[in-house]
Amino acid sequence: MTDPDVRARLDDATREILARTEQTPLPTTPSPAPSAGPSPGAQTGGATAYDSALRLLGVRARSRHELRTRLIGKDFEPTEVDSVLDRLAGVGLVDDREFAHQWVRARHTYSAKGRTALSHELRTKGVDPGIIADAVGTIDDEDERSRAAELLDKKIGRVPVDALDDPAERDKHLRRLVGMLARRGYGPGISVELVRTALDERRRS
Repeated sequence: MTDPDVRARLDDATREILARTEQTPLPTTPSPAPSAGPSPGAQTGGATAYDSALRLLGVRARSRHELRTRLIGKDFEPTEVDSVLDRLAGVGLVDDREFAHQWVRARHTYSAKGRTALSHELRTKGVDPGIIADAVGTIDDEDERSRAAELLDKKIGRVPVDALDDPAERDKHLRRLVGMLARRGYGPGISVELVRTALDERRRS
């Protein structure tokens, strides 16, 4: 399912919530206290798990695990939450495969995250390892190298050229820049290669 399709379904579902809200008159007198515990949604000001899920999805796309954790955290019953998630999955609003691919595209393009970091982020969101591998696999080696080189290009200018004649100083900058790339999720092989090449070019400049 494409991003516009998901957004259209989410917009339709949100309009459904708003229409229900407008058609429900506010009580003019306090309702009597329930005799047997709180009704579903009482902990969230009357919102249902379905409504809460749509509001969360309206902020950004989320994995099924993320949504389930947030809704249970709002004191909705797990069985109700699972039913809502199945309903949303049925109309394409909860789809871990689509979510993982969107996440990888956005985070690689706009945050310059490498494949290692992206895999870790998706694991923390409870996405299945097979789905993660498929999504991260859309980034080829050239894409990975290009984004790492762009990050490095923004930092290399801060390295004093005359410091690179000193082996200890060069090693210090090498380790610092490799560490920077590692924190963004780039592997040691590509990081060391790119940094060494960049430092050599910097020294000759």
